[in-house]
Amino acid sequence: MTTAQGFPPVARQDAHVLILGSMPGKASLAAQQYYAFPRNAFWRIIEALYGIQADQPYAQRLVGLLQQQIALWDVLQTCRRASSLDADIIEASIVPNDFAAFFKAHPTITRIGFNGAKAADAYKKHVWPRLAENQKEIQSLRLPSTSPAHASLNLGDKIEAWRGLVF
Repeated sequence: MTTAQGFPPVARQDAHVLILGSMPGKASLAAQQYYAFPRNAFWRIIEALYGIQADQPYAQRLVGLLQQQIALWDVLQTCRRASSLDADIIEASIVPNDFAAFFKAHPTITRIGFNGAKAADAYKKHVWPRLAENQKEIQSLRLPSTSPAHASLNLGDKIEAWRGLVF
């Protein structure tokens, strides 16, 4: 059982969309990059929706997200788990990120996209009750996970579902 520590947010102050995962997997933590596991569809979906090339160097992909006014973060600051799977996260070990402070610093966020059920559920349980009323009003959308473990949808279906984030 290991303790996973998440990354800081990638965000401009004027971001409009916030994409939230649960916690980076082991490949992402080792690479110090969001969605580094090669079979994760996140960057291919972002390429399809926003034209940010999935094969660009990581730093350039982040710049592309920022130019599109998209912020990227995770619901969990830390947690304990045995593997990269969300199902292995020990519920009692969850420490959420400070979203009240994040939303104060990024007041233009109008939409949250949850990358999978665990991100949405953890936010609802550990974050939402602590938010100010105006922060609770931010529109949110639960999206199919980009993880290869979520194989019930093919890439095309995931892309279509993720179109709800595009303004």
